[in-house]
Amino acid sequence: MTKTAGAVDPFSLKSVLSVSLLSIAYLVLSYFLVGFKSDQVTLVFLFNLFYYLHPVSRKFIIGFSIFIIYWIVYDYMKAFPNYNYNAVHIADLYNCEKRLFGINYNGALLTPNEYWRFNGHPVLDVLTGIFYLCWIPVPMAFAVYLFFVNRRQFICFLLTFFLVNLLGFIVYYAYPAAPPWYVQYHGFDFVKLTQGNTAGLAKFDKLFNANIFSSIYAKGSNVFAAMPSLHSSYPLIVLYYGIKNKLGTVNIFFATVMVGIWFAAVYTSHHYILDVAFGIVCAIVGIALFELVSSRIKLFKTAIDRYEAFIK
Repeated sequence: MTKTAGAVDPFSLKSVLSVSLLSIAYLVLSYFLVGFKSDQVTLVFLFNLFYYLHPVSRKFIIGFSIFIIYWIVYDYMKAFPNYNYNAVHIADLYNCEKRLFGINYNGALLTPNEYWRFNGHPVLDVLTGIFYLCWIPVPMAFAVYLFFVNRRQFICFLLTFFLVNLLGFIVYYAYPAAPPWYVQYHGFDFVKLTQGNTAGLAKFDKLFNANIFSSIYAKGSNVFAAMPSLHSSYPLIVLYYGIKNKLGTVNIFFATVMVGIWFAAVYTSHHYILDVAFGIVCAIVGIALFELVSSRIKLFKTAIDRYEAFIK
C-alpha cells in the first residue's frame, strides 16, 4: 500500500528511536532542572500513547506538540526564577492600581481586589471558581475541535497561543511582579521563596470541600509572574479564532468565559486590573504579530503549509 503525503510509520526503527530518545531526554533534563514530578511521567505516557495508538491520534499529538512545548517551557521557568534577573515590583504596582482604579470604602481607598475581599458573596465565589477552571480546558477543547474541522486553523491557533505566551514570558522576566494576594499576606517586603497561594479561590475549594485550586497553585512556576495575566490572554485568543471560524452562538459562550475570567482574576486577588489589561494587550499584539508574519513572510507560510500536510 502506498503511503499518503505526510504519513509516518510509527513502528519503524527511526520513529521508535526518535520518540524514545525524546522521551528519555525530557525526563532526564527535567530531573536536573526542576526535579522529578509525576506530571512529567504522565506527559511522556500520554504522548507515547497517542503516538502509537492510531494514525489520527498520532497526527493530533504531533500537531499538539506546540502546546506541549509551551507547557515544558513554562515548567522549566522554575529553574530560572525571574526575580534573579530583575527587581520584583510590589509596592509600586499596588499603588499604581490604587491610584488608577481605587475604590473609596468606609473612609479608605482600596484596590478593587481589596474591595471584593471585603464584599464577596458565595454565588460569586462559585462563579469565579468555575470561570477560572476554564482557562486551560476551553482552549484545549477548542484546539481539539479545530483539529477535526480545520487543520490549518488548528496549527495557527496553537502557534498564536505559543507566541502570546512567549511575549508574556518576556515581560515576566523584564518586569517581575507580585500578585495582589502577596501584599495581603506579606506586605511590600520581597520574600524570595514564597509559595503559590489560592487566595480568593480558597473559598471555592472550601464550599465544595475540595483541594482543586490548592493542588493547582502548589505547582505554580513562579508567584512573581503576575504581569501580564496570561489567564486573561487565553480566552481572547479563543474568541478571536471562534469569530474567525464563524462559530456563531458558540462565540457568545467564549465571550462570557472571557469576561468571567477577567473578573475572576481580580475578584480572587490573583491579578490587578493592570495585569488583566496588559494580558489583553499581550493577546492583541500576539494575534496581530502572527497574522502579519504568516501573511507577509513566505518562508513562515511555507512552514505552516508543510506542517499542515504532515498532520493531514
